[in-house]
Amino acid sequence: MRAWHFVGASLRDGSPVPADGVLLRLGGQPIPCERGLHASEHPFDALRFAPGPHLCLVECGGVIVPHGSPVDKIACQERTIIARMDATPLLRHFACQQALSVVHLWDAPQIVLDYLMGDDAAMDAARDAAMDAARDAARDAARDAALDAARDAARDAAWAAAWAAARDAARDDFACLVNDAFGDWI
Repeated sequence: MRAWHFVGASLRDGSPVPADGVLLRLGGQPIPCERGLHASEHPFDALRFAPGPHLCLVECGGVIVPHGSPVDKIACQERTIIARMDATPLLRHFACQQALSVVHLWDAPQIVLDYLMGDDAAMDAARDAAMDAARDAARDAARDAALDAARDAARDAAWAAAWAAARDAARDDFACLVNDAFGDWI
């Protein structure tokens, strides 16, 4: 089965990341989160487990054990990297897309908008401003959400549905970016 796996400078056990086409093989039964060669069927799920910015399209084989409900990763006996990329620019682009999709919910400073729209000169100043503003907005949003939920249980259900819809949309957006980046390999 084909799946997605992020890597950093080395594998989690400290061994070097193998070259494309090199088969890694685990002796014994894979156990998700404990032992095995891990990957995710969807690139968005692989983000949750990313130790670094290099995204690999992998072929998994042998015994494959799914994990999560819904399944967000697998542990397998065999994994071969088919193709890889430094996904740093793709991840930055995706993060900016997601931020721009909700920027209307707060009064973003112009420098933040400039950064999100790709103005490289605004990057450092925007990063500092965005961190301060995001921290304040997250605190305010969490407080407001908690108060709203306490006042009206129906809002919990509406929020959960909105969150799920936003997550599904982000998941689809990320998959499109990854599929475009990997092109013929998919």
